[in-house]
Amino acid sequence: MSERTITLDALTRVEGEGTLDLTIRDGKVTQCAFRIFEPPRYFEALLRGRAASEAPDITARICGICPVAYVMSACQAIEAGWGVTVSPEIHALRRMVYCGEWIQSHVLHAAMLHAPDFLGLNDAIEIARVAPDTVRTALRLKALGSRLMEVIGGRAVHPVNTRLGGFFRAPDPAAIAALIPDLEWGVGAARSLALDFARFDFPVDNGDYLFVSLVHPETYPILEGRIGSSDGLDIPVDAFHDHFCEDQVAHSTALHGRMRDGRRYLVGPLARYANNYVQLSETAKETAALCGLDPVERNPFRSILIRMVETQYACEEALRLARGYVPPQPAAMEMRPVASVGEGCTEAPRGICHHRYRTDDSGIILEATIVPPTSQNQPQIEADLARVAQANVDLDDDALRHRCEQTIRNYDPCISCATHFLKLKVDRG
Repeated sequence: MSERTITLDALTRVEGEGTLDLTIRDGKVTQCAFRIFEPPRYFEALLRGRAASEAPDITARICGICPVAYVMSACQAIEAGWGVTVSPEIHALRRMVYCGEWIQSHVLHAAMLHAPDFLGLNDAIEIARVAPDTVRTALRLKALGSRLMEVIGGRAVHPVNTRLGGFFRAPDPAAIAALIPDLEWGVGAARSLALDFARFDFPVDNGDYLFVSLVHPETYPILEGRIGSSDGLDIPVDAFHDHFCEDQVAHSTALHGRMRDGRRYLVGPLARYANNYVQLSETAKETAALCGLDPVERNPFRSILIRMVETQYACEEALRLARGYVPPQPAAMEMRPVASVGEGCTEAPRGICHHRYRTDDSGIILEATIVPPTSQNQPQIEADLARVAQANVDLDDDALRHRCEQTIRNYDPCISCATHFLKLKVDRG
């Protein structure tokens, strides 16, 4: 019986570090463990005893790439518990800044971190040598997303203008209007990149996924909605823990999310797109069709295309909101603490981000539970890796290593977020 061992010391082009242990016996994958070994970060414990007003700023530090997701989920959870509904103007401004996060995060991943896998290149620097216009467009588009976050949130990383109930200060209308020409350009630029990426040679794969995302009858969900699934689940945000749970596993310092009946599920672009395709703009649907995407896409390697379709939609949505911008007056709703439990959920670029807080009548946090996208996706990542490894078991060590890395990067995993990557070891004994 032959034995092969593959060790990959570090997974590049993801946020965080982890290890994949893959065991193959007689041509069969018998073990697949995606191990996250980053130290726990204890954000939930840090929040206990702190004022609820601090939750958005503290949780924003969980991630430097998608801080708005944590800010907005935290705000919504506490506002729900305290019975606060923000004004339409505040809601629109929040959606606009969230569009900025989608743009910068999706473009960073798709163009800089994921595209090299399909081009046989090591990084975006090598792409710049062979396709400089593509990199220039991507950098300008990413900068546009960051600029949205700066104008509305005060800065692109860990915004300082967001708060419970709204914003500390409403952006000047002239500053919002100045974004409009670049957003008009961004719509076309996102489509152009999507069509460029559609020419990639995608591995043939088909996952049997249970798609879970926010769903909404009128709009493509970013900031609002109920929690829905491809098998008919339709629940309010505050029923999340009745249907979903997290388990500790021996091989990871991050929890693994599952349905309470034990099933794994998928969150993120594939799930959002499948559950909400009808709510995309007509122009975004046209781009999806030009890229060869069906209304439901089950090849995870083609998630890069859905990310760019969503980027186009985010540019269109931010443009619509910028054209109709009315400064909220006041910039924040009045907040009065009450003893309560509140839950909030928004769509981070990587999938739903759910927060739950219990506060006392003085506004002190007694309990905090944060469920980030990557921890929910970990069981599905392992299932994808096992399926892809089995389908490619005859590849040599280097090729199999690359295909496994590429499979993980399909998810754009935020490993640091999940630990409150890839050292690959394959045992073919």
